[in-house]
Amino acid sequence: MSKRPLVFVVMDGVGLSTKDYGNAVNRAYKPHLDKFMKESPMIQIKAHGTAVGLPSDDDMGNSEVGHNALGCGQIYSQGAKLVNESIETGDIFTSETWNELVDNAQQSTMHFIGLLSDGNVHSNIAHLKALIAQAKKQGVKHVRIHALLDGRDVPARSGDIYVKDLEDFMVSLNDDNFSAKIASGGGRMKVTMDRYDADWAMVELGWKTHVLGEGRQFTSALEAIETYRNEFDVNDQFMDAFVIAENGEPVGKIMDGDSVILFNFRGDRALELSRAFEEENFSRFERKKVNVKFAGMLQYDGDLQIPAKFLVAPPRIKNTMSEYLVAKNIKQYAISETQKFGHVTYFWNGNRTEKFDDNLETFVEVTSDLVPFEQRPWMKSAEITDLLIEAIEKGEHDFYRINFPNGDMVGHTGDFLATVIGVESVDLQIGRIKKVVDKVNGILVLTADHGNADEMFEKSKDPNATPKPKTAHTLNPVPFIVLNEDVTFKQGEFGLANVASTLVELMGFEPNPVWEESMISKK
Repeated sequence: MSKRPLVFVVMDGVGLSTKDYGNAVNRAYKPHLDKFMKESPMIQIKAHGTAVGLPSDDDMGNSEVGHNALGCGQIYSQGAKLVNESIETGDIFTSETWNELVDNAQQSTMHFIGLLSDGNVHSNIAHLKALIAQAKKQGVKHVRIHALLDGRDVPARSGDIYVKDLEDFMVSLNDDNFSAKIASGGGRMKVTMDRYDADWAMVELGWKTHVLGEGRQFTSALEAIETYRNEFDVNDQFMDAFVIAENGEPVGKIMDGDSVILFNFRGDRALELSRAFEEENFSRFERKKVNVKFAGMLQYDGDLQIPAKFLVAPPRIKNTMSEYLVAKNIKQYAISETQKFGHVTYFWNGNRTEKFDDNLETFVEVTSDLVPFEQRPWMKSAEITDLLIEAIEKGEHDFYRINFPNGDMVGHTGDFLATVIGVESVDLQIGRIKKVVDKVNGILVLTADHGNADEMFEKSKDPNATPKPKTAHTLNPVPFIVLNEDVTFKQGEFGLANVASTLVELMGFEPNPVWEESMISKK
């Protein structure tokens, strides 16, 4: 093999669009990336839809499925597609877990907690409706929904639309023997949906809201949304917690003997709440454990078996790039900050928490700041680069993979100027990385896992209207750039799953035959 180290950088959320409207990538001053895209071998690749295992090309990609595809070189049915297939075949309703929770709720309450939207990144309202309808069909009499508002994978202030849709659906089912109601909720970036142990206070607030019924009371979720918008001018994802009450009493506290299903299918923001329900020796916040039957839509961590019960089996990803390189005795170094650390480790390694080889794999996490990303859009890019440069100069590894979260995490805030700075921050660090890669005669490869910063405004028919922030991912392609190596790209359409073969070819190996083909022509 080539003895040259390969450094692989994921510029999270940096997609490519020819349109300038709301395009923070184009607006950013990024001399290094602009130079590389102009002068070095580059191809645009797909990072959404069927290319990453999602149901259709109308589905936005995300960091989780993106890193799965990057790390395994294959296309597996993912998230929404897995659940869709299980609902369509009816397998989800014949599962042991579903029927155990339904049976348990016959004389109590079935609770559903999750993100209320059709963004298809963490959840889909259609899945929730199917679960509610089937619960009634199987004799459950009381259903309560704990609805987390999105405003991130869907328009920033669309929560009322999804709440109204769900309430209309429940009205069509409710009768003398069946009662379904929204019981609590709040914005996804403020209540419940923390990830990577970054802010357990969010989960504690969710516990108090959903389980204990503590918090500001309203007569309906629509009233809560309207009130918070009027009082705080806040987008859905940052909305405060709310509790629905009748005569001063919460309509849906989670009680001993109830059943609880977390209907999100994506794992990163579902793990912590699952732990709060399941762990016996739980210490993240003061919690009075409730004796319930709990399950997730999927098992969010197969190695740690979180949760213990789940409705749909996740993809069992085999033949990952890490496994392949370990078999070749190649030393690997993975680094990011907390917000994306799991992506270059857990998701890259095929939804596996543990390393394949402790001696050959080094994982480095830089702790993220607990501040709104728009306030520090540079995030931890400099610290990541400092440690990476130190590792490259030591020369102890052969393959380095890095994720810079800025384009995605700052992009999700909807703050255009902050996102521009985030992209510029990444470009500055890429310039530093290029110098050290040149110094060690290495190869540098740049790509992204999906778009986000490339479309920051919702389109409006009124040219005089104030631009509305767009916080969701995009359907745009991402760059794939090879530096310090003269390569020729094949003709055709490629996606993230073609990256693994391409990288190992650059390292001098023959790709695993089960992977999608390499994008470069052999010399």
